[in-house]
Parts: sequence; structure tokens; C-alpha cells
Amino acid sequence: MKQKMLPAVLPILSLLLLTQCKPVNKEYTHLEGEVFGTFYHITYLHPKGKNLAKEVEDKFKVFDLSLSTYNPNSIISRINKNDTTVTTDSYFEEMYDMARQVSEKSGGAFDITVAPLVGAWGFGYGNHDQNSQPNVDTILPYIGFHKVNLQNHKLVKADSRIRLDASAIAKGQGSDVIAQLLREQGCENYMVEIGGEVTCRGLNPKGEKWHIGIDKPADDPADENKELQTIIAITDAGMATSGNYRQYYFRNGKKYAHTINPHTGYPVQHNLLSATVIAPTCMQADAYATAFMVVGVDSSLQICSTVPDMDCYLIYTNDKGEYKTAQTAGFEKYLTK
Repeated sequence: MKQKMLPAVLPILSLLLLTQCKPVNKEYTHLEGEVFGTFYHITYLHPKGKNLAKEVEDKFKVFDLSLSTYNPNSIISRINKNDTTVTTDSYFEEMYDMARQVSEKSGGAFDITVAPLVGAWGFGYGNHDQNSQPNVDTILPYIGFHKVNLQNHKLVKADSRIRLDASAIAKGQGSDVIAQLLREQGCENYMVEIGGEVTCRGLNPKGEKWHIGIDKPADDPADENKELQTIIAITDAGMATSGNYRQYYFRNGKKYAHTINPHTGYPVQHNLLSATVIAPTCMQADAYATAFMVVGVDSSLQICSTVPDMDCYLIYTNDKGEYKTAQTAGFEKYLTK
């Protein structure tokens, strides 16, 4: 599939499906390809052995028409162009509701109005200049989740220069959307991964929970020297990891990573390297993982502990540059080693 939706990134997570081993049930089907500017992997057990490749592709196309900033005809693109005739659909409204919840819970660390800043710093949709420093003060007046509201299937902006970017939540939502399709088709055992964001249910082909590796966050944009930090086993949950070790650039010897702090307008600069979140939905996990990369270790643990049925695993560096980890108490049950 050749659609594009989100910036091309390599998956943050390494999926350990152990496909070389003989599965308990040979009827599991594996689909993979390109979508939303990244890659997807889907493994599922259909009760009648049906191949759902066409259904999955059709669903991706429908979802793309809602939240793709790469598609000029999508709902979010038309909103960004101030098309007054556009109305929102269920995918957009689901995204907006979750984004609003996470924004409020994180004190604005997660914010879908961050698009102008993402572009100004040379990330996100389109071709951007990474050789000059943006004038952040001229952009910040158009940033803030409280400056947009959803009313009667219309997004109302406080200023026409406000633009939306759902890239920090849409991959997770896309995984949930495909998972819903699989359930509607009668599948009770599946794993859906889009660009490293995972939704899974039931058991894998070996009859076990789904095993997923969390990468050690070493600077490796080409993904050539991948090393695992740990392996977890999950089911009936969504999982997402956000990190600043794949999408970044250097200018005048300084590293600029893709996570932007909506309050300051600058790329985040702290010792948190990656945040992995497990939540009831992948959309929720995706949004919170991004928020945690903005607020840092201590605030992430505090916020996560107040959200029901959610846990996080954080990798950071200490004063000596050594890798350290922190996690909520509930994350222990997912660790396999």
C-alpha cells in the first residue's frame, strides 16, 4: 500500500513473533506492507482461515481520508486549510476526544495544535528547513488545545492560522481500527502493529501472550544496530513507545529531536530517552507516550499512576550517561526477563 500519512519512521519496537517456530495452529495469517508512511505487520487467526488483506487495505484507505495530513482531501487537511464545508467523521471525533483527555491530564504536554511548531523545526509533513532557527515567539500564539473546539461535527478554531497534527496519536488509533475490523470478522487472536504501535488480543501462534521487544534507545536513525532493552508479554491491550533516538538532526553540533514541547515551542531537551505505555487502547498509549517524552521521568510516573489500567516503562540516562529504567508498579507483570 503506497498511502502516506505520518512521517516515515522505522518502528521503535521489535516484534518478536518467533515465526520460525512451528505454531500451535497453522491457520494464523500474516500480513505486512507500507501504510501511513511507515510499515505494518498483522498476525491473526481467522475462524475460517480467511485472508483479510483486501478488507485491511480498504479500511486503511477510509482511515487515511480522515486523519492524513499527506492527503489533501482528508478531513484534517481540509480543516488545516480552513475549508468551512468540511464535517468531522467518527475517526476524527474519536481522535479529538482522546487527544483532549490526554492534553488535560498532561497539562498540555500533548497537543494536536502543535503542527506549526513541528513544521518550523523541520519535522512533519512537507519539506522543511532544518538549517535555520525558527522564530518561536511568532508561532506560539497559534498553539494550544484549548483554542479548538468540536461543535456539531465542525472543528472551530480561535484563529485561522491554527493547524492540527495527529501524527502522535493516529498510528495507535489506526492499530485499534484494524483490530476492530479483525474482531468484526470473528478473530479472537491477533496482533496489529503500525510503525511500532501495537494492539493485540488473545494468544500468538505458539499459544502464548504476544512477545514484544523494547529497543535500547541508542542513536541509530538507520536502525542498523538494534539492541533490545527488555522483552514483555502482553495481551488484550495496546502498547506504544515514543523516543527521541530515531527522528532528529544536528545543527551546529546540537541535537534537535522531533518531540516538541507545546509550552516552550522548542524540541525537548532532557534525559528521558524513551517512554513505553501499555493501556486499554493503542490510541491512548500512543498519545501518553508522546506526552511523557515532553514532561520527563518524574512527571510521567506521577501522571501514569493516576490513569486507570495504564502502566509505563521509561528509559533514561543518569548524570554519568548510563542507561537507567523506571516503571510503574503495574508494569512488572509484563516483563519476561
